[in-house]
Amino acid sequence: MTGKPVILVTRRLPRAVEDRLRRDYDARLNPQDDVYSSDRLLDLAAGADAIIPCHTEKLTADVIARLPDTVRAICSFSVGYDHIDLAAAKARGIVVTNTPEVLSGATAEVAILLMLGAARRAHEGARLIREASWNDWSAIGQLGIEVTGKRLGIIGMGRVGQIMARRARGFDMEIHYFNRRRLPPEVEAGAIFHENLDDLLPHCDFLSIHCPATPETYHLVNAELIAQLPDGAVVINTARGAVVDDDALIAALQSGKLFAAGLDVFNDEPNIDSRYKELDNTFLLPHIGSATRETRDAMGFRALDNLDAIMAGREPRDRLV
Repeated sequence: MTGKPVILVTRRLPRAVEDRLRRDYDARLNPQDDVYSSDRLLDLAAGADAIIPCHTEKLTADVIARLPDTVRAICSFSVGYDHIDLAAAKARGIVVTNTPEVLSGATAEVAILLMLGAARRAHEGARLIREASWNDWSAIGQLGIEVTGKRLGIIGMGRVGQIMARRARGFDMEIHYFNRRRLPPEVEAGAIFHENLDDLLPHCDFLSIHCPATPETYHLVNAELIAQLPDGAVVINTARGAVVDDDALIAALQSGKLFAAGLDVFNDEPNIDSRYKELDNTFLLPHIGSATRETRDAMGFRALDNLDAIMAGREPRDRLV
C-alpha cells in the first residue's frame, strides 16, 4: 500500500504523462494499450479513486452506475465528452473534466490538411505513386480545385474553428460562420456571421465542421443540409463522426453533388463505413487531429492538473459536472 490515490488509466499515454502519474499516484497503467471492454474497465476500477479515460471508452449511464463507490473523478484525456454520460456522473457525485484549448491548434492543422488533400485529390495522387501506375504528366489529369480565394463556411466558431479561420485567411479565403452566438468584432476579424445555418450553407465552397457531438447536432450534416451547399462543395470533419449522416454524405459523394470530403472522424470508429474507402473523392485520416507530440503531452498534463485539483479538494479548471 502506497497511501497514494489509485488512478485507473484506460489507455497508454505519453511517457512524460505516465512518469508524472507514477510519481504522484498509485497508477494502474495499460502498457499494452488494450481497448478495455466495459466489464474489464469495471473490474480494473475496483478501489480506484479516479479514472483517466480516452474517447475510446464509452462511460454510459449503465457503466457509471456500476462504478465502485470509491471513484470520485473522471478526468478524460480528450476535449470531446460525448463518450461520458454527464447526467449519470452528476447523479453519482462524480466530477468530470476534459482537456480543452491545448489541442485546438493541432486539430485546426489537420482540418487544413484535409481541406487541401480533398480539394487536390491527394489520395488518388498518392495511390498512383505507391502503385507505380503514374504513366505520364497530363494537362487534363488529376484535376482538383483551388482553395485560394474560395469561401469557407465553419460550423462552430469555438477555439478550433477560430484557428481554422485564421489559417484559412492565409489562402485569402472568405470566411463565413454559424455559431450559437456572434463573436466580438476583434475575434471575428472580418468573418461573416450567419444567424441561421440555412443562411450559411449557400456560401460554402468548403464546409468545415467544428461543433461538439450533442443530441442537437446528431446527424446535423444530412441530406437536407448537403442539398443547400453549392454543387461541387467540399466537406471537412474534424469534430465527431456522429455529426454526419454517413448515408447522406456518401450518396452526395457518389452522385457528384459534392466534389470531395476530408474526414478525420467517423461513426463507429475504427469500424467505419466501408463505402468511404471505396470512393476516390475521399481523403481519410484515422482520428489524428490531436496527434502531435506536443499536444498529447499537453492533454495529459491538463488532465493531471484537473486530477491534482480534485484530489486536493480544489475546484478543477475544466469541470464539466
